[in-house]
Amino acid sequence: MFLADYIKEVYGAVKSLLTGMKLTGYYFTHHKEIITEEYPNNRATLKLADRFKGEVWMPHDENNEHACTGCSSCEIACPNGSIKIVSMNVINAEGKKKKAIDQHIYRLDMCTMCGLCVEACPTDAIHMRNTFELSVFDRNHLIMRLNKPGSKIREGVE
Repeated sequence: MFLADYIKEVYGAVKSLLTGMKLTGYYFTHHKEIITEEYPNNRATLKLADRFKGEVWMPHDENNEHACTGCSSCEIACPNGSIKIVSMNVINAEGKKKKAIDQHIYRLDMCTMCGLCVEACPTDAIHMRNTFELSVFDRNHLIMRLNKPGSKIREGVE
């Protein structure tokens, strides 16, 4: 009884191993498609998927204008506090106070690249960039200001 169970176990293990190695053997004998990336050598032709999530960035147009209203939705949605919005009140042409961003601070060293901030933004002011080579020697380079100096909110964005 004991010997029969042992032989059945060994047979099942060998069968399982051969089943798992079948796909490996197929790729070993059929060299039809290349499935490995030669990463450092193919930087010029490397195509990342559109859904790849890299660092957060804020696009500006040719007039140095952005779509961020300073609503702090991205700051609230961030699970670990990697976004900090410093806002100020600006008096517009009609004499009314209006909230505007002074600085949109992004801490890449704390970011988990979850994309919740991008989904929470009601004006589509921030996006995830397809960059992945983000290592630096100084951690201070990982703290970035997303709005460019002197930029302002785009006309018509509320």
